[in-house]
Amino acid sequence: MTPLIFVLVVAAISFGAGFLGSLLGLGGGMIVVPALTLLLHIDIRLAIGASIISVIATSSGAAAAYVRDRLANLRVAMFLELGTTSGAITGAWIAGLLHPRWLYILFGSILGYSALAMLRRKRPKPHPPHAPSALAHRLNLGSSYFDDARGEEVAYEPARPMLGLGLMYIAGIVSGLLGIGSGALKVPAMDLAMELPIKVSTATSNFMIGVTAAASAGLYFSRGQIDPFIAAPVAIGVVAGAFAGSKFLTRISSRAVRATFVIVLLLVSLQMLVRGVRW
Repeated sequence: MTPLIFVLVVAAISFGAGFLGSLLGLGGGMIVVPALTLLLHIDIRLAIGASIISVIATSSGAAAAYVRDRLANLRVAMFLELGTTSGAITGAWIAGLLHPRWLYILFGSILGYSALAMLRRKRPKPHPPHAPSALAHRLNLGSSYFDDARGEEVAYEPARPMLGLGLMYIAGIVSGLLGIGSGALKVPAMDLAMELPIKVSTATSNFMIGVTAAASAGLYFSRGQIDPFIAAPVAIGVVAGAFAGSKFLTRISSRAVRATFVIVLLLVSLQMLVRGVRW
């Protein structure tokens, strides 16, 4: 195909990835990498590099609103970024050593896990009171936000910050290795390990993923694995799709979208695993 048609096709695929990703909170990177590799046969390392750029762009757009509404906790984010950025650099370094077949297998495994996690997703339960953390108090990690649904100010204090930091290092490795925001790992870490309110966990995760991706982008760029010809339409398409998806979210049945998308994720996961095994 001609260069113009290629750019338009990549942008269209990325728009669909950003649209679907925003509906389910997965992020466009989880979808755009398999789409580019399976449909357009783009090298998976170039697809991951382009995905990292799109993650930075998407996070930058969403972060401003969350910070303005005081949902994103900047102190918690900066503390946890010590783990995610070092993990992202580690993951990007490992990606340069791995054979592409293992990237396919790892990506297929993460997709399969995400699909199963979405299948058994339950409504979050309120956390029981926890013992105050001396470190969280010393770093002043506690904060509050106004919950529109409850119509009141909600105050909270993080628990087990060091456990959260360790889990964030693992999430950072996954992000740097596969070029995804790894929100599927960051949110449970903050929600379950640190016992933050789910809205705060989600907003803080969205703020963090761009910083995490930026930490690994330098290594991909130095290896020549960020091609502007691919990365630019991917970033534009994912950001536009995420914006459209956020506007469309209230008009459709989330249960129907989740059920359909779980099937799609499982099929794509299987295809990625098969391609990795047959490499």
